[in-house]
Amino acid sequence: MKLLHNARIHTLDDLQPNAGAILIDGPRIVALGDRQQLRELAHGSAEEQDMQGCTVIPGLTDAHIHIHQYALGLTKVDCETRTKEECLARVKGRLKEVRPGEWVLGHGWNQNDWSQPQASQDDGLGGWPSAADLDEIAPLNPVYLTAKSLHAAWVNSAALTIAKITGDTPDPKDGAIQRDAGGQATGILLETAMSLVGDVLPGADPKEIEQAIKTAQPVLWRVGLTGIHDFDRRESFMALQSLHARGELELRVCKNLPVESLDHASELGLRSGFGDEWLWIGSVKVFMDGALGPRTAAMFQPYENEPHNRGILNMDGEELFEHCRKAAQVGLGMTVHAIGDRANHEVLDAFAQTRAFETQNGLPHLRHRIEHVQVLHPDDAPRLGQLKVVASMQPIHATSDMPAADRYWGSRSALGYAWRTQLDHGATLAFGSDAPVESPNPFLGMHAAVTRRRADGSPSTEGWYPEQQLSLLEALRAYTIGAAYAGNADGRSGRLKPGFLADLVVLEDDLLSVDPDRLLTMQAAATMVGGEWVWQG
Repeated sequence: MKLLHNARIHTLDDLQPNAGAILIDGPRIVALGDRQQLRELAHGSAEEQDMQGCTVIPGLTDAHIHIHQYALGLTKVDCETRTKEECLARVKGRLKEVRPGEWVLGHGWNQNDWSQPQASQDDGLGGWPSAADLDEIAPLNPVYLTAKSLHAAWVNSAALTIAKITGDTPDPKDGAIQRDAGGQATGILLETAMSLVGDVLPGADPKEIEQAIKTAQPVLWRVGLTGIHDFDRRESFMALQSLHARGELELRVCKNLPVESLDHASELGLRSGFGDEWLWIGSVKVFMDGALGPRTAAMFQPYENEPHNRGILNMDGEELFEHCRKAAQVGLGMTVHAIGDRANHEVLDAFAQTRAFETQNGLPHLRHRIEHVQVLHPDDAPRLGQLKVVASMQPIHATSDMPAADRYWGSRSALGYAWRTQLDHGATLAFGSDAPVESPNPFLGMHAAVTRRRADGSPSTEGWYPEQQLSLLEALRAYTIGAAYAGNADGRSGRLKPGFLADLVVLEDDLLSVDPDRLLTMQAAATMVGGEWVWQG
């Protein structure tokens, strides 16, 4: 047994919200209270640890991460720069480390954040980079750089040649090959067109994926994460299973399945929650639209100054309902990527039909989710709460995206990243990062949620649409209680209470009373998963 005492414990358990000590036996919590009470309960057999007045909170969960991509991305060129030239310089630096003909991979560029000459903004392509930019520095190596949104890729001519992409190559369904005025491919691939090059990349060896995830675990523990909801595909699931089988998986993982696997999952009779306390089935993931960065999120009205662009809607509500119906029949929840107001509307229509179907057929009302919920039509704002649909959102998206949201959505941004609106309408919030799109550091997400400001203080002291700000407690609950509920783990995680898993984070500062700007540099003093210390700073 372990007895942690002299602590400021925020349990998030309404029956006992605060305590000074916690008693742990194996992977679970036995009791909370004061030191003497727990000493007597343990009959003197507990190993005592003085926490020296530190704060203890439940372990944090990232409710939306791509662990396979994030882990492998730790070795890619970091393309998140202030200018295109700086990004190109980083790629050029990596070229010194590789052989001619070897692929160069990178992630994180966002043309919306680059400072660019006015001429490039007026070239008809909205300031996008091109294959020619990369050809100048990498004539002998194919280059594949994914955008920060993961909804666009920037490649050079060598990569286009390997993938056999020319001006005559047709656009794939739900994607686009960007073309210049002469009809030639520019080197920008949107949405599903990314796979034209992505599918010819040399695949990572399964052992490499396993090692990358294993290496990433301490990075996540250091920022207080004890659990994740993973949205990568088969290779990720296989790697996680292998790590689990060897006892090397030390994060709680709710594994979501791609909709392409729904038929197989249905035939096997898989259902949400199947698995154990380390790795279990979550929901079925569907993409309804694209993203704000490449202006492919599906909107009711056109993007500002782009009268013919309303984004890309992958399917309507009726088609989505067919997937929902099939999943509901075997007990699988649905989790749907929806960013634009049109996409969110169609998802909500489908979920309304799904709720009626569940009721009519005596099926349980499953914990369906919308991933991102980045902008809503005002009429749809209350519907997540009414339908008991989880708002799985990423606060750090707001502070990254606010200039682009203002530029392309205009006044519609008033209901963009609207956490307060969702909470007030009764929706459950589950917060994550969408890493590698953003940093998986939940303290950065909390800072965004409570301030709606960037680290440099922009756009103002009040923040961007400050009426949507949350309190620190509300933000913390979204990374704990809300994430546990969304992942069907609320009977064992998300709070510190007797019988629950001993997953916790030790902080030097009191999270609930700290100056919000302290969150920008906060990390765990120690992290415990299943009663064992996995990180100590």
